[in-house]
Amino acid sequence: MYSIDTFSQNAKKAGEWLLKEYSQIHTGRASPTVLDGVSAEAYGVFQPLKNISSITIEDPKTLRVVPWDKTLVKVIEKALQSADIGLSVATDDSGIRVIFPALTTENRTKLVKILKEKLEDARITIRKEREEAISQMEADNLPEDQEFRMKEDLQKKVGEANANLEAIFNKKEAEVMN
Repeated sequence: MYSIDTFSQNAKKAGEWLLKEYSQIHTGRASPTVLDGVSAEAYGVFQPLKNISSITIEDPKTLRVVPWDKTLVKVIEKALQSADIGLSVATDDSGIRVIFPALTTENRTKLVKILKEKLEDARITIRKEREEAISQMEADNLPEDQEFRMKEDLQKKVGEANANLEAIFNKKEAEVMN
């Protein structure tokens, strides 16, 4: 028998996914999460930067990446440059500085477009979950009135999930545009 909790859990996962995706989009302010998707080859294996270095915010536009093993500086620098995330990289005595350029109006518009694409991907996930839930309800051969109530509850949850996704988008859009 179908449980509305299953939909709620999957909707929550879609919101978490959207937050994770948005955290990797830089907004002109230094944020270590932008580097979460960057890996460097260390000791024969590709590893996330956070596993082989400390990443700190130096100032609002700069991150400092300090490898725990100083021999990895060049490898990390190369990984950052090849990551193609639109950031400048400079090496100095104490590690690597990652500089966030000021966003132009054109770049902000492009970022908002990317944000909307990610939002739509999350909405598609919600729609698929709703369709799956309805199929499961119909397969359960429930009495008509019970099925109607469950579909009504499901639609309420879908509305809440979409409102949550929209709130996440609006917050990130405001961050990008300011």
